[in-house]
Amino acid sequence: MKNKLVIVLEMIKFEHTILVLPFAYLGGFLAARSLYPGGFPTLTQLLWITLAMFGARTAAMSLNRLIDRQIDARNLRTADRALPAGQLKVFEVCVLIICSFLLLGYAAYQLNFLALKLMPVAIIVLVLYPYTKRFTWACHFVLGIALSLAPMGAWIGITGHWAITTVLLGFGVMIWTAGFDIIYACQDMEFDQGEGLHSIPARFGLTTGLRISAFLHILAPLFLLAVGFLQNLFWFYYLGVAVAVVLLYYQHRIVSDRDLSRVGTAFFNLNGYLSVIIFVFALIDLLMY
Repeated sequence: MKNKLVIVLEMIKFEHTILVLPFAYLGGFLAARSLYPGGFPTLTQLLWITLAMFGARTAAMSLNRLIDRQIDARNLRTADRALPAGQLKVFEVCVLIICSFLLLGYAAYQLNFLALKLMPVAIIVLVLYPYTKRFTWACHFVLGIALSLAPMGAWIGITGHWAITTVLLGFGVMIWTAGFDIIYACQDMEFDQGEGLHSIPARFGLTTGLRISAFLHILAPLFLLAVGFLQNLFWFYYLGVAVAVVLLYYQHRIVSDRDLSRVGTAFFNLNGYLSVIIFVFALIDLLMY
């Protein structure tokens, strides 16, 4: 029998943290730079941002698995997940959710009061998302909002206030997330239709769904470019955005309405590379200038 820790890490897809953590760090580094030229977050601040991200993401994934456990049990693709397979108990997942939110709250408190004050907003979004597929095909955008809280929360955690930069960065993450989540949802189009669940592929079909995803992935880099412009970033950052555009283009080349066999590669591998590349190129840019 698998170790409980391994089962939990599989349930929350710990490796998928790479999709959004680099954007949280990007928000933190840009925030520090906005306070004074050449500024960087302290190691302590980065630690609390990391722990806040871990708490929020663990709570979000656990909530999703808990709320959807009966749906997952009826879907051949997800029937072997921890809850429907009986590898974890509902009580155990509830305890994990509570502990994760406590970690998020403590990390937010360590950053500043505004971050803690706004934590209920994050909790509402994270709790709401799993239910949205039951009543709206716009569920992908709610997931995007949830992930966009990472860079926005990091910015607030460093500066203690809002700024147009973090809103634009948040929009970029939201639209990018919605785009790749539509691709991921293509796998379950027929199941969702049969269950009365909502998604863009289930509502509009595979072809139109993939076109909407492609359109969103055209828009997302524009927000990233706007962030670079407002923050007076230099050519290395824009090179990173250009590489991201290539990755977005490639994922739409390897997934089509006739062949969904590489959805996993498009969803995790390419988007994981994208977020890391954006952050690394931005960091090099900040170190150089």
